[in-house]
Formats: sequence, structure tokens, C-alpha cells
Amino acid sequence: MTGDGPVQLQRHATETADALLRRCALGDESAFQALYESESPRLKAAALRITRSVAVAEDVLHDVFVRVWHDAAGFDAARGSARAWLTMKVRFRAMEIMRRAGREISGLALEDAEDTSPDALAQLLHSADGRALHACLSKLGEDRAVLIRRAFVDGMSHAALAAATGLPLGTLKSMIRRTLVLLRRCLEQ
Repeated sequence: MTGDGPVQLQRHATETADALLRRCALGDESAFQALYESESPRLKAAALRITRSVAVAEDVLHDVFVRVWHDAAGFDAARGSARAWLTMKVRFRAMEIMRRAGREISGLALEDAEDTSPDALAQLLHSADGRALHACLSKLGEDRAVLIRRAFVDGMSHAALAAATGLPLGTLKSMIRRTLVLLRRCLEQ
């Protein structure tokens, strides 16, 4: 690395994640470092919300950035922002790890979980309202239920969800809106 390393990193700090990701696709290691430094805190928080474990969230972040280095050329700005693309990768990797852990560990009791109290979703699922919601979601069909879960449970933005599913943003928003209407009708019965 040359003597102007900090200057180089400072220049990268003003670049958008999209620009940094495009430079990563060209093998620019300093752009990759700048991308990691700018996006990792937000992405780690997203992974932590899903995994509820600092160690697992760090593993997710590591796995995703290794993949990003190798797959940066697969980013298509026409389908969404780099931040949405990175968030989608983190969420999918975290959910994949949690699904695998759920199959391997009955009850999913992680040793280093920060918060052992049930979260709002777990409390809802064990209530009468939660059971009604689950029953109505199952009547909607798996595709619609997944969209609702990703948007409202996982907190994915519509843009990130559109990028993840390959659906046009307007179509996705209409599907979610119609699904919410159906869900409301089902819950009112």
C-alpha cells in the first residue's frame, strides 16, 4: 500500500456504496475496504436482528463480504441499490444459518444470545391473535405469505424485496397491498 492510503480511504468515504461495489467488481481492494467500513455496522445490525447472536451475526457478515468480493460483478444497479443488494445478501445468509441451526439444535438455544426474553414476534405467535394471523397467512398461499413476512417481520424495504424477488417495484407494492386487504378481511371474520 502506498503512503497515500488514508487519503485514498477518505476519497472512498465520499463515494456511494454503488460506486464502491462497481470498483470491487474490478478488483479494487481499497474500495472493498471502504465498502466494508461504511456498510458493515448497518449490515451487522441487520444480521443481529435475525440471529440474536453477536458471534453468529459476525459470521454472517464475514460470509457475505467474502461472497461480495467474489460476486461483486453480479450487482446490477438497474435492479436496486448496492445497499439493498448487500442487505438482501445479509438477510438471506442469516436466515439460512438460522434455519440450519433450527434443524440441528432443537429449540434453537444459542449460548451467547443477548436477549433471552421473547421478542414481540414470538409473543404474538403464542397469542390468540397470533394464531389467527398465522391461519390467515396460510390461507393466502406461500408466495404471498413470504412477501408479507419479509416486508413486515424481517423489515425488508419494498425496493430490497423487489430486488430479491426479481419483481418490478410497482408490481410488488400492488401485491403486498392486495395481500394486506385479503389478510384484513380474513382477520375480521
